[in-house]
Amino acid sequence: MNPEFAADILKMMMFQAVMLAAPILLTGMMIGLCVSLFQAVTSIQEQTLSFVPKALGVVVVLLLLMPWLLKNVIDFATEVIQKMPQMVG
Repeated sequence: MNPEFAADILKMMMFQAVMLAAPILLTGMMIGLCVSLFQAVTSIQEQTLSFVPKALGVVVVLLLLMPWLLKNVIDFATEVIQKMPQMVG
């Protein structure tokens, strides 16, 4: 396995990780921003008010995107498995 091939595999892996994590992280960030604005406007400083909506939002996004996430992981794993003969040689 040459360094370019290893770098290509690592680049694909990092891109895959970012692509899979981005929708979940962006959901948590947007819900957190909205809750923070609501807390600032109403002067409510309850800790559970910021945690519960983020947790529910992330769970909903995970449930909605699960088929897409699994398809991407399976496609990536298939691609890596198909490149295994090139890794040995």
